[in-house]
Amino acid sequence: MDEMKQKLKYLFVISLILFLQTGCEKINQLTVFDLDYNSQVAIESVIGINLPFYLATPNITTNSQSSFEVNDTRKDLIEEATLKELKLQVSVPDDGDFSFLESIKIYISSKNLEEKLITGNETVDPEAGNILILETSNHDLQEYIKNDQIALRINTITDKLLLTDYTIDINSIFTIDAKILGI
Repeated sequence: MDEMKQKLKYLFVISLILFLQTGCEKINQLTVFDLDYNSQVAIESVIGINLPFYLATPNITTNSQSSFEVNDTRKDLIEEATLKELKLQVSVPDDGDFSFLESIKIYISSKNLEEKLITGNETVDPEAGNILILETSNHDLQEYIKNDQIALRINTITDKLLLTDYTIDINSIFTIDAKILGI
């Protein structure tokens, strides 16, 4: 009988551990959410070939305080923020594409923080079309996202002469891992 009680105790402890582990993983999933930021940049025609040129987005308001509140957290509870995706899309001209790009790098900056390279492609596929999804890194960008505004700077090299102005839409998605109400 004692042996049976002992086996039941072990079974109970193992079940409890598995339940707690699964429960913690589910709670942790609830503390992860995405924030989307959109911006736009204009490229003037007649940019030189094989010369680097720089474009800066207007400041992007992060609305971090309200975004965190919607997700039941605060900026002091953010554990990590990473760039999940950065997508560029040609909106003007209608038939425009990214075949003019040889390479592209995008940097993030914010008040009192150094500029940081967050994504880029050393070579851009000449068949990329009008949408370009850039390779991302695992950099923790929480200090940038916690600020009220961020800015993106684009560094590109072209391999074609641009004869028309371009407008590029920028969609960035950041994954935030936070404690929800301190959990």
